[in-house]
Amino acid sequence: MTALTLALLELPARYARQSEALAEAARLLEERPCDLALLPECALTGYVSPEGDFDLSPFAEPRGRSTQLEGLTELARRAGAVIAGPLVERDEGRLHNAFVVVTPDGQLLSTYRKRHPWFPETWATPGAEPHPVFTVAGITFSIAICFDIHFLAREGREALAASDVLLFPSAWVDDGPRDLRKGILGPLARAHDIVIANANWGVGDPRVRGQGRSRVVFPDGRVTMLDLESGGRRLDVLCSKKDRDPRRAASSGG
Repeated sequence: MTALTLALLELPARYARQSEALAEAARLLEERPCDLALLPECALTGYVSPEGDFDLSPFAEPRGRSTQLEGLTELARRAGAVIAGPLVERDEGRLHNAFVVVTPDGQLLSTYRKRHPWFPETWATPGAEPHPVFTVAGITFSIAICFDIHFLAREGREALAASDVLLFPSAWVDDGPRDLRKGILGPLARAHDIVIANANWGVGDPRVRGQGRSRVVFPDGRVTMLDLESGGRRLDVLCSKKDRDPRRAASSGG
């Protein structure tokens, strides 16, 4: 039976502190081995400044000269694991909220540009490519970023049908006390018989409602979650293609 260990890293909200974010990710990955690690949306640059500035255009870099991609590639090499991580990407005058999947030997396994930037992301051009499908150690994955989740059932139907696990990085914001992801991810996982791995931004600066509680949601309704106040920064699950049912291996604080 083919299986791999997937590690969700809940990096705290921080702004313009890329080296610090990469150092924390490296430290979390040193705790124990994994095959694939997932970082939150915009975890290297920050999603919004402590002053409420959502404009990430100053961080945009072409993929061929991206310090963000260089950092993720080095992280993959050091950890000996595939890394799925964020880029603020510049391409021919357009800016994208993007994600890449990098192997330990530096290969770019998959790329994805967020199709539905959230309303404050006026700096970002919507991605035109479909949701990707790629394989790591025999397990098939797709990617959707945060606000994409509201459109995924319609636009990503083929990718969901082909995949065992959906990687769902986010910088989630809740308007009220309810955990809105609970009502969205569970039905989606059941309807498409897919496991959803959500690495969310952690409590940091700025602090907003909705941070934390990274989770893995299973088609049968089970949820494994990092608690908002526990200080946990890493959640591991064992992914198996045979039954498409990752099982919790471990979770720990950072």
